[in-house]
Amino acid sequence: MRKEQFGVDSIIHVYNRGNRKQKIVIDDNDRWHFLQILFYFNDEFSPVNPFRTLRELLKFDFSSKLIWPDEWPERNKLVNIVGFSLKDNHFHLIIQEIKEGGTTKFMRKFGTGMTNYFNTKYKERGKLFQGSYKARLVDTDNYLKYLSVYVQVKNVIEMYSGGLENAILNFDHAYQFAIDYKYGSLGSQILQNLETDKILDNHILVDLFKSGEYKKFSKECLTFVIFDEKKSQLVY
Repeated sequence: MRKEQFGVDSIIHVYNRGNRKQKIVIDDNDRWHFLQILFYFNDEFSPVNPFRTLRELLKFDFSSKLIWPDEWPERNKLVNIVGFSLKDNHFHLIIQEIKEGGTTKFMRKFGTGMTNYFNTKYKERGKLFQGSYKARLVDTDNYLKYLSVYVQVKNVIEMYSGGLENAILNFDHAYQFAIDYKYGSLGSQILQNLETDKILDNHILVDLFKSGEYKKFSKECLTFVIFDEKKSQLVY
């Protein structure tokens, strides 16, 4: 459940981690399912057995393509997804509320979908996540700029060989590592020709940065800015 009142057009940082810090994804099929849920569950329409339908339509492309079947109603999104990143035991989303209650409805579908998939596949029971998702209002453009780097860049390059410190020392290579990471939104933000681009509505971030500015800004953030994940806020 959301902890603050958000109105239409609000930008929200949503995040959660696995129950008792357990993994919420284990292999690339799980990670792809996370992307599928971001795409297919972000809609007023809730089809019965959607992934059975998609398997029949996509066949060998089921784990690499995102399509909207012709027989489904036209997409009617609950939220705009501005950015995201997935790690083994937690996720971050930057969401824009576009209809009243859309974030709550989407996150309910998201949490149920992730939990049911994981418990069925791995024969588990109970909660996948550590309580309800956390949500914070992003109330300034400056906050959104720094948050976008925190979600799309820092969280990903922490997985770079040698960790964050080595990533900063080898920033050009580490930044490309983040672009190439399939389960974060940076590649779509930069290249805008990936399957994950179908998930995003990134005009808000595009409008905040001049062409080519984002990489330089990211490097400055990671060199000079302290990110406080425990408080889920940025200190700069």
